[in-house]
Amino acid sequence: MCAQQLVLRQRMELLRALSCGATAEPLDCVLDLLLSWGVLVWEDYQSVRGLAKPLCSNTRDLLDLVYSKGEQACSLLLAAFNQVLPESQKAGLCFGKCRPVGLNAKGTPTTACQVLLSDRPILVRKLRDRLDDTLDALLEAGCFTSKDCDEVLLPVYTPSQKVRRLLDQVMFRGEGAANVLLRYLPQEDITTPGKEEKQLSAECLLYQKKLRSSVLAQAHFLSTYGGTGRFSLDDIYTESLLELLPADRATTALGLEDVVGLVGTLNEEADTVLVSGEAGTGKSTLLQRLHLLWARGVLLTEILLLFPFSCRKLSAEKRALSLKELLFLHCCWPDRGQDELFQFILDHPHLVLFTFDGLDEFRKSFTDEERHCCPTQQAPVPVLLFNLLQGTLMKGVRKVVTSRPHAVSPALKRYLRKEVFVKGFSPEGIACFVRKHHSDPTIANRVVESVQANTALLGLCHIPVFCWIVSKCYKELLGCGEGSPQTITDVYLMVLQHFFQRRVPQEHQVLGKGWLQEHLETVVRLGRLALEGVETSCYVFPAAQMQNCGITEQDIKLGFLIHCKDLSDSTDCSRYEFLHITLQCFFAAIHIVLNKHGNRSVIPKLFESQCRPLPGLNCMFLRQCINHSVEDDTNTEETPNLQIMAKFVSGLLSQRHRNLLSRSCPAVTLEWRAKQVLKCLSTGMQRHFKTIPRPVEGEKKSMHAMPSFVWLIKCIYEMQESQIAKEAVAKLEVEHLKLTYCNIGPVECTALAYVLQHLQSPIGLQLDCNTVGDVGVEQLLPCLHVCHSLYLRNNNISDEGIRKLVEKGIHCENFKKVALFNNKLTDECTKHFAWLLKSKQNFLSIRLGNNNITSQGATHLAEGLGYSQSLQYLGLWGNKIGDKGAETLAEALKDSTTLIWFSLVDNGVGNSGARALAKLVRRSTTLTELWLNQNCISRDGVEHLIQALEVNSSVKDKGKSESSLDCKRPSGRFSRLWSCGTLFYCSATQIFTFTAFS
Repeated sequence: MCAQQLVLRQRMELLRALSCGATAEPLDCVLDLLLSWGVLVWEDYQSVRGLAKPLCSNTRDLLDLVYSKGEQACSLLLAAFNQVLPESQKAGLCFGKCRPVGLNAKGTPTTACQVLLSDRPILVRKLRDRLDDTLDALLEAGCFTSKDCDEVLLPVYTPSQKVRRLLDQVMFRGEGAANVLLRYLPQEDITTPGKEEKQLSAECLLYQKKLRSSVLAQAHFLSTYGGTGRFSLDDIYTESLLELLPADRATTALGLEDVVGLVGTLNEEADTVLVSGEAGTGKSTLLQRLHLLWARGVLLTEILLLFPFSCRKLSAEKRALSLKELLFLHCCWPDRGQDELFQFILDHPHLVLFTFDGLDEFRKSFTDEERHCCPTQQAPVPVLLFNLLQGTLMKGVRKVVTSRPHAVSPALKRYLRKEVFVKGFSPEGIACFVRKHHSDPTIANRVVESVQANTALLGLCHIPVFCWIVSKCYKELLGCGEGSPQTITDVYLMVLQHFFQRRVPQEHQVLGKGWLQEHLETVVRLGRLALEGVETSCYVFPAAQMQNCGITEQDIKLGFLIHCKDLSDSTDCSRYEFLHITLQCFFAAIHIVLNKHGNRSVIPKLFESQCRPLPGLNCMFLRQCINHSVEDDTNTEETPNLQIMAKFVSGLLSQRHRNLLSRSCPAVTLEWRAKQVLKCLSTGMQRHFKTIPRPVEGEKKSMHAMPSFVWLIKCIYEMQESQIAKEAVAKLEVEHLKLTYCNIGPVECTALAYVLQHLQSPIGLQLDCNTVGDVGVEQLLPCLHVCHSLYLRNNNISDEGIRKLVEKGIHCENFKKVALFNNKLTDECTKHFAWLLKSKQNFLSIRLGNNNITSQGATHLAEGLGYSQSLQYLGLWGNKIGDKGAETLAEALKDSTTLIWFSLVDNGVGNSGARALAKLVRRSTTLTELWLNQNCISRDGVEHLIQALEVNSSVKDKGKSESSLDCKRPSGRFSRLWSCGTLFYCSATQIFTFTAFS
């Protein structure tokens, strides 16, 4: 069948493939290819990509246009679809005899604008990571204005869309701008991957094909999340939220392609990217997805060879290896030409990527003391690994390593190119993930509704591994007679019950109340294996170790243990690992709690080691306390795993689970151990309180939480007893609690609210630069009544989170201040704040800097400002208020008798807005600081502001200047001087400046 007939026959399917999603990216990618191949000319592209038309209309226009161009055009259209669509969307479609990808029907370009068209797909990919620098180059050359740059960088666009808008703008400006862009971008940067591949020999091409096939086979199925079945990664993968560390306020949400890209680079001399996140947040799955897309040629197309490593596997390697042996033995063995292949890798490091999954599970801590730079000389695997990460060995090869945050030492962080933090699922991601697990929509909806109805469970499902547990154990969740799970311990007991339920032969029989006692022997055996593993930093268990712990074939069939694919010895296939590291910690905690003959000092030492770490202390003390034989090895401290164990111990010894455990362990023993936990938690909290310094005179007494403070709070929450929470904070006497950069997510917010709601006096709670999100905001509401101030800068909060916050906040008498810089707020949130200002006549401060608020939002906010008789601080810097918004706000604030501080920095305010603000300055009797830096106010606007200042002398600070003026104090009250476009004027007390753009 000819291409034209294929396009006509499959019109509905092709239309649906490009327009059924929520993004225009597939259509844009197809248009890029058709432009580069000469199927479309620039006028065609402008006709199809009408911004005012719906996505489906644009797609129809494209199909009509290409169909009218004939057989060759339709053939290339099908080739573009074949290249852009994911495999899951290609089913049922026929693409005919697709033309070779990269064919340019127009021949060699002769002008710069033609190059922009012929290389458009490559330019979109290359410029995405250097967009800011490109705009600076165009701005410096005079091709762009600052307004042009702002239009390109609008936050509503994705990184790829911003690049396309940049290219469109350059095309409009003609050959001069196009030449500037091409001069800025070196010629080698706009070379197709195919040209690189032509340099490969036959042996290299053969090995690349084998390596892709091997990586594809490993990455295709997600076996980590199930010992009872395997899921296709395509069917189950749900994107997690990614963020750069430290958070950059100017960076939009990251995509998978940005992990290895240039976005967020802090150290250009380093090659290693760290992907960090707490246990269960999906780091390994994200890396597996990266591998899968590379193997398919969809992502990282400039990378010719990708070598994936498991740190578990490397940790078990006892032999000394050369780099060549490490690559070929642990990843993919070449059939021939090993020396030639290795030489190619040495000669082209920029075309190679190494990935290392689970650095926190590596037995040795990172050290840069032993240098090794010879790729052919053998060395211990830790030496090879550490020198690869720091760049001493194979400088230029890009490396991606995953780890839990606390396992990355400051010594390693010096060698990081950047750090990407995996934050888990968004609320929409939770629902998407659950629905992907259930083919029955009715069941999926019931599970989603159950999760959304339980705020504590919703917070837990923010972490992918917990979301998987809830999806896996949906029958226990929906049929839970004793209430829905609240704590992590509840969730894992549900897992335990689920797997034992599968052993029951009768279809409708359910486990009785004594189900744990019935399976106690199995639990004890698995607990012993798990505890020994945590003690020795062992996560993969050989057959001999499992036999020593009495693990039977029936125990394995339960599904808690799964076959380990990452074997140090390919001839030994009898190695197993727990379904997840958190499950191993859970079984280890059960063993500590139910061990009738355990040493009484186990629990105190477990908690004390985390509250006050001692030099050289590791989890070997557990073996000594439990009277196991102690081996002299080099295991390192396992603080994160011990903290997880301690949380489970706290939860298991709570009163709510006492009835379940008392059937398997004497009640007296459980009571004694519970008292030990309570004493440890109380001692740990008091130790923190004693470290609070005395306040400086005139400042509030504040406490910056130490790393283990949040962990102690979470342990208290696991016990689910309000009296314990009340006693824990009874002696906390501070006015400000600071928890910035503490990895506070929804789970931690739930625990904090549970404990802090019992505070005796109101506090200011500072949670800046965490991962609170809308779900976390909802978890914090129970303690909002004891917060006089709430600081949530840089927390990925949207308008929905603000709606919930305001609904609760208007009923909290103490709640008076909120700071929400650098979130995802739009004009919609200002409606809620207007309601807050109308309802609460004691609210003092609203700071909404660096969000997406426009003049429309200013209008909404003004409605509430007109009613407020208390607001003192209003911060709106870094938004898009403009002249209209400034005029509206100034009118609403003209009669305010309380406003002290007002910021409209970087809001596009011009002379019209300045004149309105000048009227506000004239009338205000309380305003002392007005900030207008980085706006578009020219001489006329400045004149009006100065005249207002001559009337009202209360305004004392109007902005900062990077310039200085050395002049004598004028005789009059004000003097003015124009210099280099900046108006300087002096008062009797200080110098003010306004940068003019006229």
